[in-house]
Amino acid sequence: MSAYRIHVSRDNLMFAAGHFASYDGTIVEPLHGHNYRLGVTLEGPTEENAYVFNFVTLKRIMKRLTDELDHHMLLPLHNALIAIEECDDGGVIVRTADRWYRFPRQDVVLLDLPNTTVEMMARYLCGRLREDLAARPEAAHLTAVEIALEESFGQTAFYREELA
Repeated sequence: MSAYRIHVSRDNLMFAAGHFASYDGTIVEPLHGHNYRLGVTLEGPTEENAYVFNFVTLKRIMKRLTDELDHHMLLPLHNALIAIEECDDGGVIVRTADRWYRFPRQDVVLLDLPNTTVEMMARYLCGRLREDLAARPEAAHLTAVEIALEESFGQTAFYREELA
């Protein structure tokens, strides 16, 4: 059996974002940020034009997704150690056991995740890409998607999904 893969990782597929993650069951790390770098791999047979998928289209999709996160505070909606309250005045209050923060709502991205670890962020981006690809007839033949997300040099998480 043979297969084709394409991979995109470019200097403009980056985003700078703040976050804090919980770990060891009870600890929430201090607020900090990363300059994330994104790579994406698509697998599948080639189509009638001998492409797995058009690189230009893939780069545009991924750039849009990274731009949505760039220069924002990333907050997980499903973390028992991080309470999030949206205020009527357009603010977001975030509380942990020993500190709290207030952010303007437009500076926050609320994520349907249990934690903002690089692993969960890779899964989130994969899901967003998968949704976009599902709406494109030219992507119907793809068999797998993989996201590589680097949070700092030498620290990368990979998340892969097989497509139906």
